[in-house]
Amino acid sequence: MKKHKISAQPATEEDKQFMREAIRLASESVRNGGGPFGAVILKDGEIVAGCNNRVTINNDPTAHAEVTTIREACQRLNTYDLSGCRIYTSCEPCPMCLGAIYWARLDRIYYGNTRKDARDIEFADDFIYEELDKPLDQRTVPIIPLLREEAAESFRLWQEKSDKTTY
Repeated sequence: MKKHKISAQPATEEDKQFMREAIRLASESVRNGGGPFGAVILKDGEIVAGCNNRVTINNDPTAHAEVTTIREACQRLNTYDLSGCRIYTSCEPCPMCLGAIYWARLDRIYYGNTRKDARDIEFADDFIYEELDKPLDQRTVPIIPLLREEAAESFRLWQEKSDKTTY
């Protein structure tokens, strides 16, 4: 994973315009029965994807605005690597969305509300961040290692594969 040098550049009027689109999508989501989150992804100054939260609409706990926007952008650009793209999201990404953003290799994240703001309206983002800081044996949901030796077979196969696409 490449590292980016953090720049202290102030947000531009264009950045504010794209954040307002993410915020508009979040409000639209609430009006249509979804959660209060929206996101857009840009490449070369153009929106390539914009989605809102669809968790309750699709009965899919992974259908957060950032994840659905990443999925849409990857489909439209025909790639799993969104290097060169930025994401604007109406709220600081939860751990799942942050992980997806890193896996997708987005260059920059702009956000509106904080995870503490999300906690204040009863979303569990902050709780999950706190859980990640705990040792495995102290987490709320038990995490139990099982059959590691057998599971290692797929890793051995991957390591030996000469035509793999690493990601």
